[in-house]
Amino acid sequence: MKPISSRHVLRFKRKERRKKTQMKKISFLGDMLPIEVVEGIDYLVARSRRKPLPRQLFLLICLNLVIIPAVQAATGGEISRGQAFWLTALGLVTLTLSVYLFVVIFQPERF
Repeated sequence: MKPISSRHVLRFKRKERRKKTQMKKISFLGDMLPIEVVEGIDYLVARSRRKPLPRQLFLLICLNLVIIPAVQAATGGEISRGQAFWLTALGLVTLTLSVYLFVVIFQPERF
């Protein structure tokens, strides 16, 4: 039989702590919402942890919708809403790539 290392004990304690906090959240939501809604929320949270890209894209589009009026105001209404959307999207993609490249250059050990 293998001896239990302290790393395994810490991992087990973290899992137990997570279970307790999740149970508290479920019981808190369960008091106010129907069980189907609580199960749906749990499913969405679990899925978003495994696949964060859809959530990130959704937040990027929401940010884009917030910035569009400022772009239209800065151009004096000369461009259409669709052009303002894509111009803002291009700016956000450029900003995202520059941040990513900055991190890759200064922290290469993470990649």
